[in-house]
Amino acid sequence: MPLKIAIAIATAGRREVLGDTLAFVARQSRPPDELLVCPARPDDIDPRCLDGLPFPARIVAGPIGSSAQRNVLIDAAAAADIIVFFDDDFLPAQDFLREAEVLFTRHADVVVATGSVLADGILGPGLTHAQGVEFLSRAGANTGPASLLPTFNGYGCNMAVRLAPVRQHRYRFDERLPLYGWLEDVDFSRQLASHGRIVKAGRLRGVHLGTKAGRSPGKRLGYSQVANRIYIMRKGHMSPLQALQGNLKNIASNLAHSLTPEPWVDRRGRLAGNALALWDWLRGRVDPERILRF
Repeated sequence: MPLKIAIAIATAGRREVLGDTLAFVARQSRPPDELLVCPARPDDIDPRCLDGLPFPARIVAGPIGSSAQRNVLIDAAAAADIIVFFDDDFLPAQDFLREAEVLFTRHADVVVATGSVLADGILGPGLTHAQGVEFLSRAGANTGPASLLPTFNGYGCNMAVRLAPVRQHRYRFDERLPLYGWLEDVDFSRQLASHGRIVKAGRLRGVHLGTKAGRSPGKRLGYSQVANRIYIMRKGHMSPLQALQGNLKNIASNLAHSLTPEPWVDRRGRLAGNALALWDWLRGRVDPERILRF
């Protein structure tokens, strides 16, 4: 039987960006069996942006926080075999779902697949919708080999998940990683790692705009950069070396750029959050949920 595929998008604070993304997703050569959107707040989506889509689409309500919203989306995708998580600022190539269907049909042992990001605005000031479309246009036809490379985790901006083991073992995104949910994609992927392969698929392509609106303020994100890794490490879903290397990389970057920060990054706020998390760790009080009290 053909696989049933649901697209799932958690969104917060990007009403116009989301509308442009949904219009672009409507161009999929293999349409989803359903599209589900979970906004953090009712005004984070204009319901009219679902009108006229060439496939079933609905809004599902959920708590604020990417992990909580994604759990609501998993529950809502009750009829799907595969759920494809897209960020609200991810533009998938037109054949993304068609290629995902081929991948999961041919490779029954794959439980998570993440695609090739042709351009990632998260590494800079962000990309406009028009720039993202241009990157995809320049990439041309999907003529590369169907490579499947092992990877540690799916990248949350584009992550396709086989739902059978998720349902069987009742796996969830960890809601103790609140708000922006830094690294919740790593934690969720590693829950599934014992049930099959996690792969990076060369024929799943797209562009991540890296829109800055809707992201956590500097101090909160800086705290999460450190605290979330420690928490995930303690769960056994990340090695001590991975946690140490990741934390050192983030702290060093924030420190190096704090004197002349980029206009689109609150480096000093992030550095302050890093320092607070380290101090809490030394005192035995580090807690990802502390950012809710900032």
